[in-house]
Amino acid sequence: MAANRSSSYTVFDLRVNEHDTPLGIDDPNLFFSWKIGSAERGGKQTYYRVAVAASEEALRDGAAFVWDSGKRKGCPLRVPYEGAPLSPGTRYWWKVESWNSHGGPSESAVAYFDSGLLQNDWKASWIWKAGETQINDFAYFRKEIELRLPLSIAKIYISAHNRYQLFVNGTKVGGCGSPAPSHPFKRKYYLGYDVTGLLNAGRNCLSAVVHYLGGDGQNYVNGLPGLLLQMEIGYTDGSRETIVSDAAWETLDVIPHRIGAPFQQFRRLSAIEDYDAAKLPEGWMEAGFAEGFTSGAIVAAELESLAWLLKWQQIPEGIEERTIIPAAAGVQEAGCQVFDAGLIVSGWPRFKLKGIPGVTVRLRYSEDMDEAGYVKHNVANELSENYYDLYRMRGSELEVWAPDFSYKAFRYVEITGYPELLSADRLEIVSAHTAIVHEGGFHTSDELLGGIYDACIQTQKNNTLGLLTDCPHREQAQFLADADLQAETLLYHFGGAYPVIEKVLSDFADGQLANGTFPWVFPSGFDYPGFSGWIPEWDLHYCTLLWKGYEWTNHLYLLQTYYGPAKRMLEFYLDRADPVLGLIPKSTEPTDWHISDHPYQNIDQNGRFLTVQNVKIKHAADLLGQMAEELRLVEEVAYLKKRSQLLQQAIRTHLYDSVHKRFADCYLSGQSHQGTNVVALQYGIVPVEDREDVLASIKREGLDCRTLLALNLLRVLFDNGAEADAFRLLHKRDYPGWGYMIERGARTIWEGFDDIESHCHAWNAYPARLFVDYLAGIRMAAPGWDRILIKPYIPEGIRFIEGSVVTGRGRVRAGWEAAEGSLLLEVDIPPNTSADIQLSLPPAGCSWRLTESGGDICSDLGVSDTKRSFIEVGDCSDSIVLGLESGSYRFALSWR
Repeated sequence: MAANRSSSYTVFDLRVNEHDTPLGIDDPNLFFSWKIGSAERGGKQTYYRVAVAASEEALRDGAAFVWDSGKRKGCPLRVPYEGAPLSPGTRYWWKVESWNSHGGPSESAVAYFDSGLLQNDWKASWIWKAGETQINDFAYFRKEIELRLPLSIAKIYISAHNRYQLFVNGTKVGGCGSPAPSHPFKRKYYLGYDVTGLLNAGRNCLSAVVHYLGGDGQNYVNGLPGLLLQMEIGYTDGSRETIVSDAAWETLDVIPHRIGAPFQQFRRLSAIEDYDAAKLPEGWMEAGFAEGFTSGAIVAAELESLAWLLKWQQIPEGIEERTIIPAAAGVQEAGCQVFDAGLIVSGWPRFKLKGIPGVTVRLRYSEDMDEAGYVKHNVANELSENYYDLYRMRGSELEVWAPDFSYKAFRYVEITGYPELLSADRLEIVSAHTAIVHEGGFHTSDELLGGIYDACIQTQKNNTLGLLTDCPHREQAQFLADADLQAETLLYHFGGAYPVIEKVLSDFADGQLANGTFPWVFPSGFDYPGFSGWIPEWDLHYCTLLWKGYEWTNHLYLLQTYYGPAKRMLEFYLDRADPVLGLIPKSTEPTDWHISDHPYQNIDQNGRFLTVQNVKIKHAADLLGQMAEELRLVEEVAYLKKRSQLLQQAIRTHLYDSVHKRFADCYLSGQSHQGTNVVALQYGIVPVEDREDVLASIKREGLDCRTLLALNLLRVLFDNGAEADAFRLLHKRDYPGWGYMIERGARTIWEGFDDIESHCHAWNAYPARLFVDYLAGIRMAAPGWDRILIKPYIPEGIRFIEGSVVTGRGRVRAGWEAAEGSLLLEVDIPPNTSADIQLSLPPAGCSWRLTESGGDICSDLGVSDTKRSFIEVGDCSDSIVLGLESGSYRFALSWR
């Protein structure tokens, strides 16, 4: 049956485990999801059917289904696969039929997914080259294969430690930064590729370059070097063949990459790529390569004995999103030129130059230039003489090169050593990131808000390449607090964010220490001196991040998988409660680092019991209690509720000044910071009768919170009737604030509000979420977006704002345009959801009227007698409240 192309009711965006056409699903917990499009109001799926088959033909013919759900009632966000276990390395085809209230089914286009390899399905061996392994080592592998029959399909499954680049007959396969870092002793990621179209009849060549770091860096776990590759070939006659990495592979004896090059910075994230093009033999990636340049690979026996658990990488690979032709800047002379990308990007430069034998080109990177117009020798605010790469030319007519085994973050690149002046088009700057898609939107007539939003989005892109990093240059490291704050913008604005969020939860679960706490960064060389610090407050962000992921997806699997690590972490803190005061003490180890706010906090942390930490522990207990309730763990719900109440009482008793209506920053402290009171108010610890007094005190202090607690501050203001105060802080152009950054010419968001240190820190990019949440007014009212609240704030002086969010149900859009005496509001609510709209009443004493698509809804005189389908009018005494079914609406509010 052909897919239904009716414009009135469609089935689209078919996904398996949140992925579009995954090529290696090896998770037995398989689930399907899709979206419904309906041009009619009130559109809703009433029944559905999912069918899976082993071939497209079988699926279209309606025969030999691997699994058929049958016609079922409802509109679930996801449907679990309930068929027999899938065969490994196999392509499956699937489709969805969906019925709406009008009866007839609509059918999706046919989609497919590939199953991956389970541990016992791997026949390949880990291989490496002969000789002693060194830090920052490279190996060049090749294997020629013969196709004996016409090809039906060919898949390659591949992993390496640490990174690989794969080629088939000289054509690069896959993205960049692969595989993503993990704890290899807990799970090692592999990827799958369909290479059918790259193979020729007869002889072919597979090749790979592997970079082994081996330096116990801050953003990866060290292991042993190796390549693992398994190729599954299916022929048109139905026969199959498997090609594996083994001792029959070859390695190049002489390679262009320098082995043992220095790390680019003391955090040991990446090595200088020192590349001598003349050392690379021509044609080594092609079949029929000459003899005499290679030796046999060896089976990496020690790595084989580890039997790393191999898991298909769910986080998307890195992609080259765009290229930028930079402008000349700073020094411009033969032998030394500086180029400007115009903004900080994560990625690398790529040049295309006429080769000059023996010439060495150096590419140096930085966020900024010095006063003389040269690129500074630094990585953000940390000095480094090694933040560069080298390329020695072969002397070819055209030489193209990019140092893309690692990525850097920079605005300026300085090219030295090339004797001729370069035009800017000889160089391009590659902006690369994990293949999350910017799907959400925010548009406004206000230039400052638009500039802040664009900077937030670019900053978030820059900090997602294999890891959800704090900054893309200085550390490239995955911190829990940073990831938690980034989830704000990630979930609201980027498709594909779910696997990124889950990877953070998975990584820290793998890195959890025996006492239940987490490393401050993971994956990391935790045992390396300087990388093994502990930030107690960061641990607590595991709970908030987990809850955000669950609320967004309404996927119980997340709680079932990660509730355990979260509970073990929380128990560590609860078990340390002081037997007399009931408060949790701070750590006294000199290597530990307490952070109530950051950066450059001015909260007093000298006391034994820190208020922000205790409040956050109480909040974590509340969240764990909600998770336990969702998981129906009745005894744990009661236990967590009791512990939360006891801690709350201890905080009020020993840290709250009921006379002056404020919380001390720590036990026995005379200081009371804005941020301390913000978290206490936000998490329900302020006595009810004192909430207005505490809020008034918070408002008087402006923006005294730093990056970490400024998010809490803005939410407290927006959620407690102080929208004007919140907007003033978001929109201010002076220091401190995000507008100040834009006024200073920034196109990415800084680590803090000061013009120092990192100028590309994604944890400070949450205004992009808040703009849509509060200014466009799109908010989740029930987990999984089953219900939506549209409650825009209309600031004076702004003509229009529009925002959109792509949810599991579809795109939610809300846009308003304000003028003297009128407000136009357009809303799109996706099928299978409903929404409440809440609008402020016009000024007191005005007569007003609300219409929708020209028809009367209500006015200051009451509800219209005309019945409006799919719209329910609620209370209009304090604000205008409407209930909507799905669909598109155009409201006009006028007053005089």
